[in-house]
Amino acid sequence: MSEQQVPLSTPVVVGVGQAVDPVGDPGYRALSPVDLGAEAARAALADSGADADAALAALGTLVVTRTFADSIPTSMAPLGRSDNPPRSVAQRIGADPSRAIYDATGGQTPQALVRELCQDIAAGREEVALIVSGEAISTERHARTLDEKPSFAEHAEGAMEDRGLGLSGMVTRHHVEHGLIDTTSQYALFEHARRARLGLTREELARQMGEVFAPFTHVAAQNPLAADREEHAPEELTTVADGNRMIADPYPRRLVARDQVNLGAAVLLMSYGKALELGVDPSRLVFLHGTSSLRELPSFERPDLGANPAAVAAVEHALEIAGTGIDDVRWWDLYSCYPIAVLAVCDGLGLSPQDPRGLTVTGGLPYFGGPGNGYSLHAIAEVVQRVRADGTKGLVGANGGLLSKYAVGVYSTEPRAWRDDDSARLQGELDAGPRVELAGRADGWARIETYTVLHPRTGPKPVVVGRLEADGRRFVALPERSDPGIVALLDGEADPLGQRVYVHGKGQGNRVATTPAPFAKQPPAFRETYEFIRVERRGRVLEITLDRPDSRNALHPPAHEELEGVLDAYLADPELWAAIITGAGDGFCAGNDLAYTASGAQPYFPRTGFAGLTSRKDVHKPIIAAVNGHAVGGGLEIVLACHLAVADERARLGVPEVGVGLVAAAGGLVRLPRTVPRKVANEMLLAGRRLTAAEAHELGVVNEVAPAGGALEAARAMAERVVAGSPSSVRLSLRAMDLAEDVPDTVDAITRAEEVLDDLLVSADTWEGVMAFVEKRTPEWKGY
Repeated sequence: MSEQQVPLSTPVVVGVGQAVDPVGDPGYRALSPVDLGAEAARAALADSGADADAALAALGTLVVTRTFADSIPTSMAPLGRSDNPPRSVAQRIGADPSRAIYDATGGQTPQALVRELCQDIAAGREEVALIVSGEAISTERHARTLDEKPSFAEHAEGAMEDRGLGLSGMVTRHHVEHGLIDTTSQYALFEHARRARLGLTREELARQMGEVFAPFTHVAAQNPLAADREEHAPEELTTVADGNRMIADPYPRRLVARDQVNLGAAVLLMSYGKALELGVDPSRLVFLHGTSSLRELPSFERPDLGANPAAVAAVEHALEIAGTGIDDVRWWDLYSCYPIAVLAVCDGLGLSPQDPRGLTVTGGLPYFGGPGNGYSLHAIAEVVQRVRADGTKGLVGANGGLLSKYAVGVYSTEPRAWRDDDSARLQGELDAGPRVELAGRADGWARIETYTVLHPRTGPKPVVVGRLEADGRRFVALPERSDPGIVALLDGEADPLGQRVYVHGKGQGNRVATTPAPFAKQPPAFRETYEFIRVERRGRVLEITLDRPDSRNALHPPAHEELEGVLDAYLADPELWAAIITGAGDGFCAGNDLAYTASGAQPYFPRTGFAGLTSRKDVHKPIIAAVNGHAVGGGLEIVLACHLAVADERARLGVPEVGVGLVAAAGGLVRLPRTVPRKVANEMLLAGRRLTAAEAHELGVVNEVAPAGGALEAARAMAERVVAGSPSSVRLSLRAMDLAEDVPDTVDAITRAEEVLDDLLVSADTWEGVMAFVEKRTPEWKGY
């Protein structure tokens, strides 16, 4: 297609720019991320050759990729940050775009943004758009050593579209429970999974990783913007040595993306017609021949943890839209945070990792540098410069998350009308594919599917992913501390892949051992002393007092564990027929101990739930809540899980979790709407409404309201009424109600409940009750 035939609405790349500010260089300026992005933007404007003032006046959309500091929920900006990065960049370059976008987290975002903005331009919604990235991670870390630190904090006026973190599906409860909150550990798991599929030894995998990344170091050595300009042989990259310590098996440091960089990049897009109007030399124009953007299944649901079919499909589709083949692409840049990100794409495409054309134009993330979410903007800048120089084609493959998202662009100076891709259809096909079920709490014999051993300064930390032999479900697990055999297995001479292990689910996550022995459950029994609760037997009644008055009886994991053990013992003790839970001091329970969580300690519940109660099944002995004061959050969830409840007239009951960014996840979201009218539950759960004791009684949350200070005595009286009846009848009644609860038809529910009533026929208490009635005496219950 000649230039005269290209529609004026066709999107084109007209300018690219990069900026660098290395710590230690003579000209080091301690530039902020915004400064670096603005410097790259000015370079892109200059590179276009357009009238700068006219281009800035026409700029309609300015997007900044999300900085590394803003890419996780907790702040990582020790020097401060702009509260409006795109407007801050705009102010520096003299622009006032109508749209200012701060994009979501993900290494795929630069290429995905090029695709999105090209679609806008082709559809006539935009004429000029600018994408900018900037990172000053190296300066932020260097500043720790300085007495006088620079400040990156600034305010910028103007509307901004903040697309948020974009981490949904990538960070789950299973990740957090097992310490998988970094990318390196998870990519290491993928790497060994690929090794398992291909049948490689550890030595063969190391050789492959070294051979794929050694050519990247050669490219980085020629790139003046690269962070590491030293060439390395394959064995230098994979051999653990001084300066190349093991990070996470199989990754030494030189195989891991390098984030300590100060870099900025920018790409300027226009419609073909606008570019000509603003005086851009046609020889500077680069066309997008093909694009695609796809996402992978959630990581632990993927059938093959060592493959990346979404990335492969994205590359193939972009090439299909471009009407070209793999052999026709001269310049490649495949996202290279870790070897698996390159190798999985090569596997799927049949592309040699040692392809003589090379698989990077920058030097790759471990050597050029990995500037947060902005790396691929540098790759696009380099590809644009190369295809301009030789008239060939270039391809950028940008990966995000945990091999989670992949965006592709095919670039060429050959004039070509824009063609929309069909990524939506392909995405539907990927989403409809097979998935693996994840066992949140796994139990039984299993086989190791993949593994890694993290090597922080504090010592090795193994992680195992396996499949249960019984049903094939996948699980994530950490080693059981009492069994050192797992660590020896993973670090031993024999290959751990496929080895048989035993897994057991605990409150704090799954634990794996070489045998079931470490998980043998001890018979339930009361302890001599407790640290966080008080326990007292009063005849047939057990009284449990939450004893953390300094924290308003808020509970933390050690307290949950104590309560789980006490309730296990209560349920197993035939001499105890009822239990009461109350709180020390003038409060019942303030819920989860947020101060403990904020300290950095891992919060968790035992498998039986908050207070060892809220997720417990088959509780067929009555438990009574004596609500002697405020019961909020988990405190109310304890009350809802008890069979009976008495509240002090001064008590207040509510679930304020939304006020601290949490939800009532210990049963409140389910039990509350089943206990009170839905509108009341909504107000409590969504707006933090608290009930008075009288309101709680009226709504059926508590059975009785006691005078001030009288909740425990009232609960004791209620317990005495309970234990005066047949304990067998009480237990069978509770069991029958539980069985019938989920059966909607009344007659069917009655029939279901009758399943447990046969036990009455062989109960000594049944006959004792009948005979005592006939003989006009007080029954002497046996409890069986």
